[in-house]
Amino acid sequence: MSIKVRLIIMNFLQFAVWGAYLTSMGSYLVNVNLASHIGMFYAMQGIVSLFMPAILGIIADRWIPAQRLLSFSHFTAALFMALAGYYGMTAGADVEFGPLFTIYSLSVGFYMPTLALSNSVAYTALDKAGLDTIKTFPPIRIFGTIGFICSMWMVDLLGVQNTYGQFFACALIGLVYSMYALTLPACPICKSGKNKSLVEALGLRAFTLFKQKKMALFFLFSMLLGVSLQITNGFANPYISSFSSIPEYADTFGVQHANILISLSQVSETLCILLIPFFLKRFGIKRVMLIAMFAWVLRFGLFGTGNPGSGVWMFVLSMIVYGVAFDFFNISGSLFVDKETDKNIRSSAQGLFVIMTNGFGATIGTLGAQAVVNHFVDFGSEVPQIMQWQSAWFVFAGYALAVAVVFALVFKYKHQPEKMN
Repeated sequence: MSIKVRLIIMNFLQFAVWGAYLTSMGSYLVNVNLASHIGMFYAMQGIVSLFMPAILGIIADRWIPAQRLLSFSHFTAALFMALAGYYGMTAGADVEFGPLFTIYSLSVGFYMPTLALSNSVAYTALDKAGLDTIKTFPPIRIFGTIGFICSMWMVDLLGVQNTYGQFFACALIGLVYSMYALTLPACPICKSGKNKSLVEALGLRAFTLFKQKKMALFFLFSMLLGVSLQITNGFANPYISSFSSIPEYADTFGVQHANILISLSQVSETLCILLIPFFLKRFGIKRVMLIAMFAWVLRFGLFGTGNPGSGVWMFVLSMIVYGVAFDFFNISGSLFVDKETDKNIRSSAQGLFVIMTNGFGATIGTLGAQAVVNHFVDFGSEVPQIMQWQSAWFVFAGYALAVAVVFALVFKYKHQPEKMN
């Protein structure tokens, strides 16, 4: 089997694990009366992203080969996720926040670092095979999104998107992946007696970039835009499913198969990746980031105005613009950091970008979103809360619009097309 095929399988499984619960867990939490804690569950992914990837990265560099640590991490994460499913199964409607959140957090704590570890394994394998990582890896990475979509569909079609069954599905895929990871090409460890300082190992030297006004503003706005990243993952499924309380919408496809409808977002994501080189070279990072910001405004605004019946086209359009909102921000931002930073701290700078977006930004965003939703939506009410949900989506859209306007006024950058070659 060629190395490309082996890495395609790796990426497929890597994101299939995540897709089994990421967009549907919110609906399960609503069903067990933990709707007011959805934000905390999703914020935990950002919290552990602040330190766990760095810790496991140091271990992989110095003591345990990355492919073995990848296997161990997925095995451990799968065991805790299976335990979360078992607790949900045995507790039924009496699930308590403390036990479920603790078990889930331990699983996430071991899963989130594998996003970086899998990249390390892939880059090492491609280098060993003499392949150009810049040209070869993106098409391989697309299969990660395909794995995410397939997992979402599986959970939906099996009828477990609103139950603890999604945790068992996640655990099963994780266990398969943990065994497969052991068959991946070996990654070297550093046996040199010269150890990096803790500051270097944790990638903290990249924080010197804040001395540059341009980069300081970029990272600040990356955090502010990162606030939007996990909002729809946590709240889109519960919102669409809530239309089931209205007879007119109860039997619509969107309500019955919310996960499949939401998966159009990931389909759009795979397609929009192909547009980035053209847009970035033609319009520059500032305009591309602005496009992403206004796409977030549309993403949230269309959720607030649509419905699963006659207005389902608005939901579908919201899913389509997600690809622009996510890719034009995440991937373009990563490329901008790569082009604007010194090669000696380039990896650390990429880590800083992830910390600001998926760490601080996503954590603040999910907790803030939970506060907004709790303010408007009464989950204990027998009266449909559609208008209240819509108010929350309009608040999210207003936030994204405010960030876009301030960014347009404050961030100054002269586009140089030749730097994007």
